[in-house]
Amino acid sequence: MLNFTLHLPTEIIFGKGQIQMLNRHIPKNARILLAYGGGSIKKNGVFAQVLEALQGYYYVEFSGIEPNPAYETLLNAIDLVKKEKLDFILAVGGGSVLDGCKFIASAVGFEGDLWQQIIVDKAEIKRALPIGVVLTLPATGSEMNGVGVISRYETRDKLSFYSSLLKPQFAVLDPTTTYSLPPRQIANGVVDTFVHTFEQYMTYPVDAKIQDRFAEGVFLTLIEDGPKALEQPNDYNTRANIMWAATMGLNGILGVGVPQDWASHAIGHELTALYGLDHAQTLAIIVPALMEHQKTGKREKLIQFAHRVWDYRGNNDDEAVRLAIDNTRAFFELMGMKTRLSDYGIDDSKFAQILKKLAEHKTPLLGERNDIDYVAVERILRAAL
Repeated sequence: MLNFTLHLPTEIIFGKGQIQMLNRHIPKNARILLAYGGGSIKKNGVFAQVLEALQGYYYVEFSGIEPNPAYETLLNAIDLVKKEKLDFILAVGGGSVLDGCKFIASAVGFEGDLWQQIIVDKAEIKRALPIGVVLTLPATGSEMNGVGVISRYETRDKLSFYSSLLKPQFAVLDPTTTYSLPPRQIANGVVDTFVHTFEQYMTYPVDAKIQDRFAEGVFLTLIEDGPKALEQPNDYNTRANIMWAATMGLNGILGVGVPQDWASHAIGHELTALYGLDHAQTLAIIVPALMEHQKTGKREKLIQFAHRVWDYRGNNDDEAVRLAIDNTRAFFELMGMKTRLSDYGIDDSKFAQILKKLAEHKTPLLGERNDIDYVAVERILRAAL
C-alpha cells in the first residue's frame, strides 16, 4: 500500500426528512446564496422543505446552473455574491450544482480573469466561502470532496479544479429526494459512480486489501441495485444504497494508498465539451475501449475484478479478462447507457480536434503508469466507435 493522508471534514446528515436539520448546521447570521439548477426541486417538494428550514435566515436565490455548469453562468452568481455581501453557499441539487458552487466559493480569493487563474493556471485557492449541500442526484461524490468541474461554452472547454477548502462543511443526503429522477438521470448516476470506483480500482495491485474490498462492495451494490432503481424508483432502501455508494465512490476512501487512473474522465470531458454528451454517457463509451487497450497493464486487477465482482469461477485468466470487459459493457447497456460513439451518430471526423484540445489543456500522459499518450488516446477513441 502506498503512503497517504486522508482528511474528511464533511458532516453527513443521511436519511428521510433530514432537510429539516439544515438550521442546525448553518450559522444564524449567515447571508446565504441559495443555488440550484433548472427548477425540478420546486416540483418534487425539495425546495419547499429547504425554504421551511431556512425560515429566519437571509438568503438570495440563484437558479439556472446547468448540467455542465457554465463559467458564463457562474460569473453572474459571483457578481450576486459580491453585490449582496453573501458569506455562505447552500447548494441544492446534483454534482453540477455543487461543482458550480465550488467555483463560486473559490472566486472570493481572486480578482481579474477567474478562468485563467483558477482553471488554467491552477492557482492555489487560499480562501473560499463555506458550502453546505442538499443532494438530489447521487453520482459525483462532490458532496464530500474538493473537486469541481466546469465548462466554458464559448471555447468548448471542460476542466477541473481542486482545493481542500472546497470540501462542503455538511451534506444532507435524503434518498427520497431522488424518487422523481427520470431513468436517464438514474442511469447517469449509477454509471458515473461505477466509473469513479473503477478509476481508483482498475490499475495494478499494491496489496491495499481494504480499499479493494470497499471498491468491490460499491461495484456489487451498483450491479445489484442499479437495475432495481430503474424498475422500482420509489424503493427507499435501493435509493439509499445507491446514494451512499455514490458518496463513497469519490469521497477519498477508495483512492488512498492506491494508484489511480483518470484517463476515462480526461477523454470523456473532451467528448462532453465537443459533442454535448452527458458525462456518464462519455464514460460508458470510453471505459470498455480503454479496458481493451489497457488489458495487459491492468491484467491482474481485471482477473481479480472478474472473480470477485462478476463471480467468475473458472481458472482461465484470458477468459477472466474477456469476461470482465464484456460484463462491464453489458452492465452499462443494461442501465440503458449506449457504449459506442456510433450509437450517438459520432464518427472519427473530430478526433484530431479532441487530441488538439487535450494538448491545449496540457493534459499529461494518462493512466496509472503514465503510458497513455495522444496516439493511445486516438486508438482508444477508434476502439470506441
